[in-house]
Amino acid sequence: MTDQVLWQPDELRVASTRLDTFRRQACPQAANSGELWQWSVQQPGEFWRSLWDWCGVVGDPGESLVEEAAEFRDWRFLPDASTNFAENLLIERTGAGPNAIIEWREDGRERTLSLAELRAEVGAAAAWLRSVGVGPGDRVAAWMPHVIETIVTFLAASSIGAVFTSTSADFGVDGVVDRFGQTTPKVLVAADGYHYGGKEFACLDRLGEIALRLPSVTHVLVVGALNDRPNLAGVANALHWQDALDPHRGAELRFAQLPGDHPLYILYSSGTTGTPKCIVHRSLGVLLKHLSEQALHCDIRPGDRVFYFTTAGWMMWNWLVSCLGSGATIILYDGNPVYPGPEALFDLADRYDATLLGVSAKFLDGSMKAGLSPIQSHSLGSVRTICSTGSPLSHEGFEWVYREVKADVHLASMSGGTDLCGCLVAGDPTLAVVAGEIQAKCLGMEIEVFSDDGLALGPGKKGELVCTAPFPSMPLEFWNDPDDARYRAAYFERFDQVWAHGDYASWTPRGGMIIHGRSDATLNSAGVRIGTAEIYRVVEQLDQVVEAIAIGQEWDNDTRIVLFVRLADDVGLTEELVQLIRGEIRTKCSPRHVPALVQAVPDIPRTRSGKIVELAVTEVVHGRPVKNLEALANPEALEFFRL
Repeated sequence: MTDQVLWQPDELRVASTRLDTFRRQACPQAANSGELWQWSVQQPGEFWRSLWDWCGVVGDPGESLVEEAAEFRDWRFLPDASTNFAENLLIERTGAGPNAIIEWREDGRERTLSLAELRAEVGAAAAWLRSVGVGPGDRVAAWMPHVIETIVTFLAASSIGAVFTSTSADFGVDGVVDRFGQTTPKVLVAADGYHYGGKEFACLDRLGEIALRLPSVTHVLVVGALNDRPNLAGVANALHWQDALDPHRGAELRFAQLPGDHPLYILYSSGTTGTPKCIVHRSLGVLLKHLSEQALHCDIRPGDRVFYFTTAGWMMWNWLVSCLGSGATIILYDGNPVYPGPEALFDLADRYDATLLGVSAKFLDGSMKAGLSPIQSHSLGSVRTICSTGSPLSHEGFEWVYREVKADVHLASMSGGTDLCGCLVAGDPTLAVVAGEIQAKCLGMEIEVFSDDGLALGPGKKGELVCTAPFPSMPLEFWNDPDDARYRAAYFERFDQVWAHGDYASWTPRGGMIIHGRSDATLNSAGVRIGTAEIYRVVEQLDQVVEAIAIGQEWDNDTRIVLFVRLADDVGLTEELVQLIRGEIRTKCSPRHVPALVQAVPDIPRTRSGKIVELAVTEVVHGRPVKNLEALANPEALEFFRL
């Protein structure tokens, strides 16, 4: 591990950031972002109300700042407020660009919508929803690719107080029904297909079966992504998107003013260990959390162009859509991130002059291993910020970005999750970027690293990532969890009145954070807990190894570490390579990190948002069933792990 400073903003750049501007206006007694964070957690009501005012939230904030409660999850911020989430995303912001949305599809189709055009589409869609009986609290579901109509559906539902929920178009029938079957939507919006990797994937046959298995659905709205007028004969209660909206063109766009705790959308846990949990998010809490992360931590401002690679089945889709609330243009890409080549996302960042490029850590590490050098092949002159999330970004990945992508850029590694639809720790555009570190705690978030005994740990000590004080985007509830038993078990079972997030982490001496992997996937070697990310960082730097996954196997009355590696083409797992892998781990980690067994596999299972699934592999290795294969993008890969 190094303490290498890779980027340091100068005084002029610091002063020009929205975070520093907010600090000077909202809390002038704070000398820097660290002191601003201190104020935000000591006076949370004042902080969130100041953010409301500074960001120009539309609505009535009410008089009360905070409503305290005995239970962590029962706290309320701005409890008397009323607002509408969609209205705050669709209001005109001074300085915004000519387009609200730019869509680029893998097959070369481009579409744009100005804010006025987006408002008109949302108005027509909302009028249609009302015409078929959708009202506040009803669920509207989208089984959709990452296209404009998905966003229109969400904003239309939000405008009338309906609850939105989505999965990506690559989910199979069981995966869709496992999710939407629990939340009983009244309307289902779906596409006739999508493009990926140079191929077309038709969805209508699956849609017909899904519609039959969702008895709550009274209307199915079909978007023609492959054909302008797809044949809907096999889909019950189906109507073409244009046929539904055309009679409502020109309808007045109205926004229901709703309490801050009104449910906004339902997100789903990965479901790799059972039926997905249905996480209900509150509208004002998500709005405030996203504004704080986007405007302050990511320095997004009116006129910016935000390009985050995501799908409608990942919380970063919800996060990206919220960027409209900062007056930014959002750039959608539907397709394979490395098609027709590994430089595809960098091509699009240049094509549309993106100011923020958001990708997964796996994408950055993969680009590095592929030998890309965008600093030589691309301009990227407009890019101020590169965001990385999804898994820990390696030290080498940080260094590669500054060496081979862009030297003067804010690399904002961040970590959070579906549970809060946001981040716990994130970037800070006023601070130095150090290799391997997430820069800072999120504003308004009281973050600690706890020992097993619930004691706060100092720098260099690994433990559980927790939040010790309430925050606005805590889930409102889990769907069909009337006594909150599953809610409490998910976050508060480990430590009383403390949110345990499920990550294994440590602080650095500078106040940055390193995530060592999921705490439920940590390995125990000779009584010492080991984060899997520590092993991956070393192994995946080897040219021979494309990707790795490590698990703990019960063995001879103990637990041994087993490492599976996906090797580069034309590379075999020789004894020499095994010894090289073990030697690198021993030298760069510790003898306790060294796997007892190294085995080659042709593929590694991952969720549909790209995260590898140690727990599913652990179950297979022990001969136990994996409960929800539909949660995986490539469930067939599990067969390679039956030792």
